[in-house]
Amino acid sequence: MTSGRSPTSRRAFLKATGIAAAGIASGGVVRAAVAADGWRPRWILSSAMYGSFPLAEIVPEVAKTGSDMIDLWPKPHGTQREEVDSLGEATVREMLAAAGIRLGGIACYKVGAFHLAEEFAVAKRLGGEGTVLVTTAAGDGAATGDSLVAAIRSFLAKLGPSLAAAEATGGVIAIENHSQSLLQTPDAIRRFAELATHERLGIALAPHHLPQDAGLIASLASDVAPKLKFVYAQQHGKGSKEKLPKEDELLQMPGRGPLDFGPLMRELASMRFAGPMEIFMHPVPRGVPILETVPAVTAEINRARTALERLIDS
Repeated sequence: MTSGRSPTSRRAFLKATGIAAAGIASGGVVRAAVAADGWRPRWILSSAMYGSFPLAEIVPEVAKTGSDMIDLWPKPHGTQREEVDSLGEATVREMLAAAGIRLGGIACYKVGAFHLAEEFAVAKRLGGEGTVLVTTAAGDGAATGDSLVAAIRSFLAKLGPSLAAAEATGGVIAIENHSQSLLQTPDAIRRFAELATHERLGIALAPHHLPQDAGLIASLASDVAPKLKFVYAQQHGKGSKEKLPKEDELLQMPGRGPLDFGPLMRELASMRFAGPMEIFMHPVPRGVPILETVPAVTAEINRARTALERLIDS
């Protein structure tokens, strides 16, 4: 059966039940009765922004982007997850330690939500306790009402092995509201947040895949606050499926396209969101860097980061 709660009561329920567990996982939310003054996102750098550039060139850029965490992406978006296997975990662990950074995320879209145990084991061996594995929930994105609730419950029932691995390694599973997935609608996101009660399971909020309504996106972050584990700072712009002129492709980046990130940033500040936030976009074709050189990519990420941080107190 569907829940009898209205969206407003669901929001109150989520906030009330999530406060105690919110700080358990590093990918969670920390709520406190303090002003948002001084809050800044915990930035995480996506290796995919650099295409197939090697880790040896990307790792030194992490600190330059205001972060101490890297998110490893596999093919076709990047090559850095595969590079862990080719270089060896010990080498990569030493590389991260030498740069004073740590593993904060692994993109697990190909692996899938039900097969995350090995990726959590890799994360632990790399010293990435608290690593967030982001993936999707396959399913009928058009489902509503009782059918939607049943589909979410069915998905959650199959997550046991992955959740056990998250518990064993101190990791977090974040399900993205990807298009053509079970969580592609705002209602599905809210329903999932209500039903996904495990403390190490939550949502990776991706504005790129939502209606480009700044107020809606901010309200979603508020509604699912205790279950918010990861945030992508990416807008739709002119899309990411077709090859476009670079200036149009870059409209996915904060501060370039039309989406006002202000309401979302202020909402994240008010809840003192403690999970990773990743500046991101999709180039076409996948697997190329968003700009031609490593310094240019880093500069573009920093431009977007500056634009976002200016919105917090505005």
